Amino acid sequence: MDPTARFLARNAVECLPEGALEARLREGRPLRVKLGIDPTSSDLHLGHTVVLQKLREFQDAGHTVVLIVGDYTARVGDPSGRSATRPVLSGEEIEANAQTYLDQASRVLAGGERLEVRRNSEWLDMSMEDLFRLVRTVTVAQLLERDDFAKRMAAAQPVSLLELLYPVLQGYDSVAVRADVELGGTDQTFNLLMGRALQAAYGQPPQVVLTLPLLTGLDGTLKMSKSFGNQIGITEPPEEMYGKTLSIQDAELPA
Repeated sequence: MDPTARFLARNAVECLPEGALEARLREGRPLRVKLGIDPTSSDLHLGHTVVLQKLREFQDAGHTVVLIVGDYTARVGDPSGRSATRPVLSGEEIEANAQTYLDQASRVLAGGERLEVRRNSEWLDMSMEDLFRLVRTVTVAQLLERDDFAKRMAAAQPVSLLELLYPVLQGYDSVAVRADVELGGTDQTFNLLMGRALQAAYGQPPQVVLTLPLLTGLDGTLKMSKSFGNQIGITEPPEEMYGKTLSIQDAELPA
């Protein structure tokens, strides 16, 4: 792996498929590096900055970050790592959260021509004909391979048809913006690979998938999330951030 590809892939859990990032970089053009964030809460936390910092590294290397605000996928709710259906948010709540996310993400990402901000309502508010074309590319068997869905079905917990569509909708985002690379946490691997499959179905070169480790929350067990109440918000006062950091058990810190 060449030095640039090695640097951009450092600290990643997986870079799939092997050698694909290096091959894209050899094309000698700015890559389109995608991250989708659903505005399902009012603030970003330190867990989000793991991926945002990696995006900034791509920007600093001359590539374009495509930050997708999932104002439509937020209406579905990402089932990744969930044991139950997410609560439904109103359009007003989603829009308010989206603006907060953009303001806070700008603390890490550079602005200007290397940042493209999109809302997936631009393409997911599609005709039924386009939706039929999209869902023909994916089988139910593929969707049921998700560990989240399998566990919930085994426990006789409901899985809505809308939730089954979530990976398809997120994957179509990659088609819409012609992503070269997509970043996400390790809990997003299924969704990111779905993006590759859909791009191939739509005649596009499949994106490179780069997964980053999940930051454990203050409870030392679950990933950091406002839903779990174990987060450190990036806009919290310094003294609150410091106090929360001190509450992390020593066993959770690297030796």
